[in-house]
Amino acid sequence: MNTDSCDPAPATDDLFIHRVQQHCAELGLNFFLVEPLWVEPFCDQFAKGKIWARALLNMHSEHHLPDDIYHRLIWLAHERKTQIIDPPDLAIGTFDKARLHARLVAAGFNVPFTVIVPREQVNSFVLSEADRAALGTPFVVKPGMGYGRRGVILDATSERDLTRSVAAWPDRHYLLQRRIVPRAANGEPIYFRVFYVFGSVWCCWWNCFTDRYRLPIKAEEEQLALTPLRDIVSRVAELTGMKFFSSEVALTESGEFVLIDYVNDQCHMLSQSANPQMGVPNELVSAIARRLVEGVSQMIKR
Repeated sequence: MNTDSCDPAPATDDLFIHRVQQHCAELGLNFFLVEPLWVEPFCDQFAKGKIWARALLNMHSEHHLPDDIYHRLIWLAHERKTQIIDPPDLAIGTFDKARLHARLVAAGFNVPFTVIVPREQVNSFVLSEADRAALGTPFVVKPGMGYGRRGVILDATSERDLTRSVAAWPDRHYLLQRRIVPRAANGEPIYFRVFYVFGSVWCCWWNCFTDRYRLPIKAEEEQLALTPLRDIVSRVAELTGMKFFSSEVALTESGEFVLIDYVNDQCHMLSQSANPQMGVPNELVSAIARRLVEGVSQMIKR
């Protein structure tokens, strides 16, 4: 079996899947969803060369778990020269906040003051007075390869809070970061999730306290001068080589845009119609699905 595009069990709902399938059909591309029910036989047949795919959209692999079946599928496809959004070696190096942080600083990005602690130093690590002052109190602790808030400590006051993060999410490195407080407007934090998809950029309000999304209206774009958001995320894409990801950016009281959560690959594509509380606006989900299929179509024709 030959398929042009396949998608490993996305953390999403039918809207995103159906839109990807629809746009594949419009462009004459075959589509296959690799669901948990048949991921094992799919992997087995893929390894034997009995099935293959020209492109694979990774929406479900666990970068920190080498034995995860989707992680193994992504690497198998990569070794067999399938075009992957995004290639695992690239995605893992970018997703790991501890590895990416120094690159962002060197490239001049405005990121929180950060101290990186290797796992083996957690029990003995002591902050210098200068680092303690730069972090402030409380500060944030997060695992280098964590996601979904797991292992994130928002009220850390000392090095001892590292153990709380380790207990929730074992990892190789942990980041201690200055806590960035976004400016508020109309009772909401001025905080954004910005999606990058094959050169296209969408800015979306994201309430970091309630998980609610909404698209900005034109007046808000003009009032808040959101162009820098697009520039920031486009520069992240240029630095990392990633084709599909989101970043979190806060606007502070001093008027600075600060890059908070650097690169989230395997973007959350749960639609607002499926979950009004934490879903992405339907029109944005549909637009991203269309751009992904367009990007993959252009990529496999080269």
